Amino acid sequence: MEALCRLSYSSGGSMIATPGSPLSGTMPRLLPLAVIALVWLSASCSGSGEPVTSPSDPPTALVTFAGSDAALAVEVADTDAERQRGLSGRSSLPADTGMVFVWDDPVDATFWMKDTLIPLSVAFIGDGGRILAIAEMTPCEANPCPTYGAPGPFSLAVEAPAGWFAANDIAVGDVATVDLP
Repeated sequence: MEALCRLSYSSGGSMIATPGSPLSGTMPRLLPLAVIALVWLSASCSGSGEPVTSPSDPPTALVTFAGSDAALAVEVADTDAERQRGLSGRSSLPADTGMVFVWDDPVDATFWMKDTLIPLSVAFIGDGGRILAIAEMTPCEANPCPTYGAPGPFSLAVEAPAGWFAANDIAVGDVATVDLP
């Protein structure tokens, strides 16, 4: 993986697909695959060239929003231990990624940022996938840390990089869908 993380195009040459050339029909079809590969590769590598993994490689899900092209690839936290750990201790979070916190029944819980190193946004999701509240959360090193919650019970909460919901025009009242594994 280290070799993959350090790939660079340094020969100075170029590959051009001109109409009628053998590459002309191939390039447009391969472009989406190349983009996906580059996104995966950049999300899989840290600055040191080592793969970035979590201790147990948790299951992932996709969060989408009605009326928007925005989507988040999220880790799933559906046990008490996973929800308590959350994204604490992480020094970075790639763009368009995050964590979804899942409860079997609606809860009236709050979040805090104790030992979380990066600022995050959180959307609290209630019945029918409707977003009840969005909060901008800042790191906290020592008690007492502020808490963040929703105005009513929720069964999902989605954390993303700070400012992600606003940057993608996602607001309270919008509807989110989480495709859980």
